[in-house]
Amino acid sequence: MLSVLRVHLPSEIPVIGCEITPYVLLKRPDNSISNEDVPESAPINGYCMRYKWYRVQSDQKFTVCSVHPTEQATLQCLVCVKAKVPLARSFHCTPTCFSDAWQHHRALHERASTASNENGTEEEEMFGRFSSTGSGVKNAGISASTSNAGQSPSLTNASTPIYPTTVAERSGDGLFEVGRSRTYTPTADDIGHFLKFECVAIDAETKLPIGNTNTIMMSRVIPAPTPIPRRMIPVNGVDVLGHMDPDSRIASSGTFSILSYNILSDAYATNESYSYCPSWALSWPYRRQNLLREIIGYHADILCLQEVQSDHFEEFFAPELDKHGYQALYKKKTSELVQVYIGNPNAVDGCATFFRRDKFSHVKKYEVEFNKAAQSLTDAVIQPSQKKVALSRLIKDNIALIVVLEAKFSSNQGADNPGKRQLLCVANTHVNVHQDHKDVKLWQVHTLLKGLEKIAVSADIPMLVCGDFNSVPGSAPHALLAMGKVDQLHPDCMRLYS
Repeated sequence: MLSVLRVHLPSEIPVIGCEITPYVLLKRPDNSISNEDVPESAPINGYCMRYKWYRVQSDQKFTVCSVHPTEQATLQCLVCVKAKVPLARSFHCTPTCFSDAWQHHRALHERASTASNENGTEEEEMFGRFSSTGSGVKNAGISASTSNAGQSPSLTNASTPIYPTTVAERSGDGLFEVGRSRTYTPTADDIGHFLKFECVAIDAETKLPIGNTNTIMMSRVIPAPTPIPRRMIPVNGVDVLGHMDPDSRIASSGTFSILSYNILSDAYATNESYSYCPSWALSWPYRRQNLLREIIGYHADILCLQEVQSDHFEEFFAPELDKHGYQALYKKKTSELVQVYIGNPNAVDGCATFFRRDKFSHVKKYEVEFNKAAQSLTDAVIQPSQKKVALSRLIKDNIALIVVLEAKFSSNQGADNPGKRQLLCVANTHVNVHQDHKDVKLWQVHTLLKGLEKIAVSADIPMLVCGDFNSVPGSAPHALLAMGKVDQLHPDCMRLYS
């Protein structure tokens, strides 16, 4: 017989656009324990699972704050309504909330005035469709006004009730079935409503339940909060295959843009490490949609991502970015230490490099494993009695991915030498994070640069070194990258000579 042992959700608060995948632990007919699904299309010994999702329809409806989506909104910016900004972004919970967000909020008005229809559909789906009669909207007590641009906002306020994190089903609430698969992705129509999940083992032939139905009630569905635009720092004097324009877009045939981004592996996005962040915002389904939207939004020709889990690369980033014209290359960390830390070989992270197929073609790939380099170094220069200590210091599982690309410049597009192949070498790495291992950081950067020197000398290829170096300006790794040398008296080098 098939039975359900345990059911729980990664987060109590559902967010629209973020897939909800319950953890369902099953006891199978052979008495084995597994969390793999047994769908109705593939029963085992005549048994399978049935899932249902319900929206709890209630007469009590309200809006939520665009900045703090777990708080009920009491204020609405009327300029947003006139400017046709997605209405979900016009609500705030308190005057302080609106005042603190005013600079960013004013930018929404300016953007809407110049491009009122740009990304409208996408933002409505992501942040929700709000109107005075729409689902989840309280049609009273929401009013506010803003002053002219550059001045402080003027608001009226009401009480702000606390958003409940758990609820019990109340009499009088109706249930509206919204899904019959194991997973469910809340839509804008769910905003402000509770969700209910049911699962039960059934007889595949009679469709009758076997045992008890397991039920989980979730909190109210909230819209995704409004992302705060990043503050970009312009870099001048970039001249590799051409000049980069201020918008980091392709301005001529010899110009390209590159993005480097540590996306934070889901295995490291724990409540213990990020206690200031709500659990629903740490969840991978929520973060992955934001990461993808932001990465695609930069329109970069080359992407260098760090802390990309191997399963996320295969199942999400590679196929999703392929839809946008990117070819993918990947190198997973060596897992002697990483796998012990996270306990899941599929969640070992690494470096992923993507490039636009219409701009570049792949020529060659090099993989650098610093563990192997450490082994070679200790075999060559370290006394046998000190080898174990040296290896324990240098073995950290970090890697680098080096890719040689060829630019697709045609003979009439302005390249300096149309008859010569335009090659580019891009290194992508993630250097050891621990601050008490500054000597290891320096050694890893030095090892990477020595490898790049060999490639550059052999083929006269321009180099780009990208990655997360876990180092700050003034550190030894930064000095080596910026100036090609490090003073022997640099504090980061003291361990090397001790």
